[in-house]
Amino acid sequence: MSTQTDGSSCLPYWMGWARTMLAALMLTILLVPSGCSSGRYLTNRRVRANPLEAPLQLMARQGPQVSERTWNTLRRYGLRETYNEDTSLCLDQIRSTVAQNRDAELIHALSELSYVEGKKAERQGRQSTAINHYAFALTQSYDYLFSEDLRETRNQFDPQFRATCDLYNESLEDTLRLLCSENRIKPGQTYRVKSGDREFVVRTEMRGKWRNEDFAKYEFVSDFEIEKLRNRHTTYGLGVPLVAVRRPTEKSDPREEYYPEGLSYAVTALMRCEPPKADGKGEVNTCVLEFFDPMTANQVRLADHWVPLETDLTTPLAYFLDNPKFRERNAEFEGLINPADAEKNRGLYMLEPYDPNRIPVLMVHGLWSSPRTWMDMFNDLRSFPEIRERYQFWFYLYPSGQPFWLSATQLRNDLADMRKVFDPDGRDRPLDDMVLVGHSMGGLISRMQTIDSGDDFWKIVSDQPPDKLKGDPEQRDKLVSTLYFKPNRSVSRVITIGTPHKGSEFANDFTRFVARKLIKLPNLAVRTTESLVGGNPDFFRDTELLTMANAIDSLAPESPIFPVMHKAQYDKNVKFHNIVGILEDPSFLQRRAGEGDGVVNIKSAELPIAKSELAVDADHTTIHMTGKAIFEVRRILLEHLNDVDADDRVADGNGDPAFRMVSDPENSISR
Repeated sequence: MSTQTDGSSCLPYWMGWARTMLAALMLTILLVPSGCSSGRYLTNRRVRANPLEAPLQLMARQGPQVSERTWNTLRRYGLRETYNEDTSLCLDQIRSTVAQNRDAELIHALSELSYVEGKKAERQGRQSTAINHYAFALTQSYDYLFSEDLRETRNQFDPQFRATCDLYNESLEDTLRLLCSENRIKPGQTYRVKSGDREFVVRTEMRGKWRNEDFAKYEFVSDFEIEKLRNRHTTYGLGVPLVAVRRPTEKSDPREEYYPEGLSYAVTALMRCEPPKADGKGEVNTCVLEFFDPMTANQVRLADHWVPLETDLTTPLAYFLDNPKFRERNAEFEGLINPADAEKNRGLYMLEPYDPNRIPVLMVHGLWSSPRTWMDMFNDLRSFPEIRERYQFWFYLYPSGQPFWLSATQLRNDLADMRKVFDPDGRDRPLDDMVLVGHSMGGLISRMQTIDSGDDFWKIVSDQPPDKLKGDPEQRDKLVSTLYFKPNRSVSRVITIGTPHKGSEFANDFTRFVARKLIKLPNLAVRTTESLVGGNPDFFRDTELLTMANAIDSLAPESPIFPVMHKAQYDKNVKFHNIVGILEDPSFLQRRAGEGDGVVNIKSAELPIAKSELAVDADHTTIHMTGKAIFEVRRILLEHLNDVDADDRVADGNGDPAFRMVSDPENSISR
């Protein structure tokens, strides 16, 4: 028998499907991850950046050319025709003249001519000859910059002085490029480079917190162009900024899990040159090639002079952010939709070596987000020497689809585990001055590290004491621990940004319905809780909060968690600061949330216990990326230093008087 239908029976299905899709679209519009688009953070340059390119016409079809000033110097010494006829003879004559007449102009000319000849030799494929010329240009420029007998004639206001600095830097970079192509350069080793009657002995050393064994390989920052990070932070001086790629240590080392795979960091290569010596077979030049960590030092002592390092903090960061392993670990969508699978990546992450002398700043992301959302703030904050001298930045990654109180419990445990690994004896005082910075839901997770809840959270779900709960002891302890909070004594300051302290109106019945359809909570945790609920009939008052709640549920204004958080006792030693978004020109959808950042209205964003509160004209997803918010966090961090110990400054570098960190804003330049 056949039955005809007019299709009306399909309407409920299609209406339900449309409702679900519409709600999913609404969630996407409102909760799109902040700063986590899929574009690349940097791209390869077609031609490397080189400040000598224009003055020496390095890319000209006819080949590199010396500058007009050097031509004039050659003319003054009657060497211009000799250079055109026999370059090698001309260079030898200049060397002989320099030995008799220590003229800074002639020494600069010799360095420039050697560099140009090195470029010509490299174009012709004569790498050994090119290295010889680059090395000689390097030693002559070093001679110009630091020889004591030139002190009276050397003029740092003369453009030639900066041109000599560029010759030093580019000669060193070109030498490293040729040596790197043969896999020669690694910290902690000594190399001998012979060319003609000259030999260069190069000893390599690592300076800073990174160790020789941490150094796997390096790339040149001049090969890359920044794409996504808003500012590129560099300083001008001497040295070659590099991207150093970290080599993982043994997996058995528990500290290794705190350093993400593929981590890269900034170093600056710098060469110290000793006066050449004759050994009977020719000339021997001894040099020390040092790899400096600019997070530890921005000045180095050379020949009794304090010299600023040329540094680039941003390109190595962008290089790491483009690492496929980092992108895979920071899958924001998976963290929201599938917390069970994202759980494997949960944890604290450090992008620089743990330092017992620096105060941790832990950044906690929000819903549908990851540590990537902090990279603009991180990049800008550490560009200030006075900040990176005293602080180390950490990041917390967690499955954002689960209730925020569960993530707060996990953070509490993860911080305790970290301390056992890095400071088992509790001797590192800066760990007790930790600052938490939380965006959106991350602000709630951060606040919960400072709460003494008593049994207030527990009473939300049950009138009976926890010790009467029946079931597997491990399962019972795990459930109870998510509802009892004690202040984390390591946390002394909390900064919340765009945080829904009283919930968000966008976590309503509509979006919560869709979230429950889309978000897959961990099966094991759900089954465990359901087992306890089933084994204890009439024990729990609110079973839905235990078995079905996800991140969207937890942010609903009517959630019973918020009243308890506001009544809870906070550690009196903790100081709170708050940054809120108030849009001056909100869109139609943003106006639905009321006055605020388009997702969190001002009434929910305000925090009465905050010591300071700043309003920023920004939407919810970008408020923590604005210059105003970043500068406010910097202000708070400086205030924190004054409160901790204004006079107690951390030792420079490794305590080595040969390099130091200078807290001078002029040493941090964005370009």
